[in-house]
Amino acid sequence: MFDIFCRAHHRPARKSTDHQLCDECETMLRYAHRRLDNCPFGDDKPVCSNCTIHCYSQRRREQVRAVMRYAGPRMLRHHPLLGLLHLWDMRRR
Repeated sequence: MFDIFCRAHHRPARKSTDHQLCDECETMLRYAHRRLDNCPFGDDKPVCSNCTIHCYSQRRREQVRAVMRYAGPRMLRHHPLLGLLHLWDMRRR
């Protein structure tokens, strides 16, 4: 999702095969990984919209929400299987 967002907003002139994130998106992604690694739900963590615990600070939550809002609908085109699995996970919980 971060790659889809970054490619559209921060590095549109680069080749579509270049998957390197900009510094801002890389920092956000590292933050998200750190927070998810410490999540008390572990592997049973629900999708963010259905979660009872806020993993991110308010500022980061808004940034990640913007990434998800943009990249979520585009997941089916870029990564169909991952997009379908995410939709399944949202409905399942």
